Amino acid sequence: MSRISDFINQLDDFVLGLGICVIALIIGSIFKLVTFKILRVYNKEENPLLVRSLTHHLNQPLSLLIPLLFLSFAMPLLPYSDSTVYILKRIIEVLGIVTFAWTLIMFTNVARDLVRNKYQLDKSDNFRERKLFTQLQFIRKITIVLIAFIALSMILLSFDAVRKLGTGLLTSAGVVGIVVGIAAQKSIANLLAGLQIAFTQPIRIDDVLVVENEFGRVEEITLTYVVLKIWDNRRMILPLNYFIDKPFQNWTRTGSDILATVYIYTDYTIPIEEVRSEFERILASTELWDKQVAVLQVTDSKENSLELRALMSANSSGIAWDLRCLVREKLVQFIQQNYPDALPKVRTEFTNPSLQSFIKHP
Repeated sequence: MSRISDFINQLDDFVLGLGICVIALIIGSIFKLVTFKILRVYNKEENPLLVRSLTHHLNQPLSLLIPLLFLSFAMPLLPYSDSTVYILKRIIEVLGIVTFAWTLIMFTNVARDLVRNKYQLDKSDNFRERKLFTQLQFIRKITIVLIAFIALSMILLSFDAVRKLGTGLLTSAGVVGIVVGIAAQKSIANLLAGLQIAFTQPIRIDDVLVVENEFGRVEEITLTYVVLKIWDNRRMILPLNYFIDKPFQNWTRTGSDILATVYIYTDYTIPIEEVRSEFERILASTELWDKQVAVLQVTDSKENSLELRALMSANSSGIAWDLRCLVREKLVQFIQQNYPDALPKVRTEFTNPSLQSFIKHP
């Protein structure tokens, strides 16, 4: 009978403790729902983006974190043995650290949304925005790595065995650091290059580059590599230290406006002023030109042709590309229709009288 009575008492304690845990989790979930509801009502008119971002990014981690907090508050009420309560506390502590780290990481996403809403990349002159986004993106990635590292350290140090082991490992940390540094020197070099790029900024997000004879736009900068979106939608992946060690062209280093050039090769008989007037008329008829620079000059005189360079300005590299194609097409069409004899040609002159007579009367 005593065994049955003990079993019944243990079962009652187990059910009571389980009920306390369930009630604590339910109260925590209700508290989270009410908090989010109040937040939406209070801020939906003043700052709807903030509320939308908070509810989108923090909904899942706080759905776990807040109930865990209420469950930890209910631990002293559990009718369990000290060893059982200790194990439960350790489990809740580990889960709480993980969910809290998750919440902090989601806060970085909220900050990113607010910055992206305030500073837009899709405008023509986005030099300031690209500079800010490049720095914030790298800082965000570093922050996420630090949060994950600190959370893992706190979890490991919460166990006595690991804490004692860590004390012994400190004596050999110098040797291990040297070995790891040698083994991961390329990764460390990339990380240092990333810090240099984030703050000296030879490249930025959305910069237009010419790298390895490829024309593309910087799509993403990670902790170890850069993603370059090529004009035909291919992606070129380059390590960060490439942009420290090797030369490349940055068309938008100091601003998004750019000068576009078109070269036309014609015969010496081409009327330059007529071509220059047509060039100015073409620019005046299109919105691609920003009305800053318009120059047509003879930049070279070769053996069989003249080199005409049309120089014009545009607000961005993409617009400059379209403007170059338009001007090239229109100028070639103009010369074909109005001065076809002025297209490049090869001349041959015969000075031998007998050879000229043979050509005329074979």
